[in-house]
Amino acid sequence: MFESKNLSLLVLIHGGPYWASLNRLELAWHDWASLAASEGWLVLEPNYRGSTGYGDQFLNEIRYRPLSRPGKDILCGVDRLIKDGIVNPHRLVVGGYSYGGFLTNWLITQTRRFNAALSGAGVVDYASAWGMMDMPLPLSYLFGGFPWEVPNIYQNEAPIYQLDRIHTPTHIITGQNDNRVPTSQSYILERGLHYLGIPVKLIIFPKEGHSVTGNP
Repeated sequence: MFESKNLSLLVLIHGGPYWASLNRLELAWHDWASLAASEGWLVLEPNYRGSTGYGDQFLNEIRYRPLSRPGKDILCGVDRLIKDGIVNPHRLVVGGYSYGGFLTNWLITQTRRFNAALSGAGVVDYASAWGMMDMPLPLSYLFGGFPWEVPNIYQNEAPIYQLDRIHTPTHIITGQNDNRVPTSQSYILERGLHYLGIPVKLIIFPKEGHSVTGNP
């Protein structure tokens, strides 16, 4: 039971996707839930479909729907917190890094409910990302084939084709030398939001790869 009601909510989405958020203090650059909570935020760290620890079926249910299926899980969690009166529906922020950034980019094309978004090393165009990233085969597995085999899935799950639905001010970060998630994806998102008139800020960490360990 929550003693407090009407709290501000940060939805902090883990990467992976084959990973899980655990109820523990982890001193890592990408895990700052405890810091946010100490500043008065209620932090939701959803273990969406595709997260580890819930069995093979749960793990594999994101195949062919790698963004839309876990995205629905996350929004269901937010809906429940609002329904129970725990969070203020007008004070919602979403963010994540790597696959958490993938899902952040997807979610802000699906809903206007978030007041701000924090997109770290996210993707907006999966076909072009597939051609540049250092792990193309795992991405192909999630989408159910190569871009030319299932082009409809790559397009339907890609935020780039739905950017005009975004109304959420967005803060973007990425490493300059990221080979896992090409830095160009963050440039595309920043440029698109700029032309759409959406408040956006992009920070590129120099000399950093996918793990931003040398910068604050």
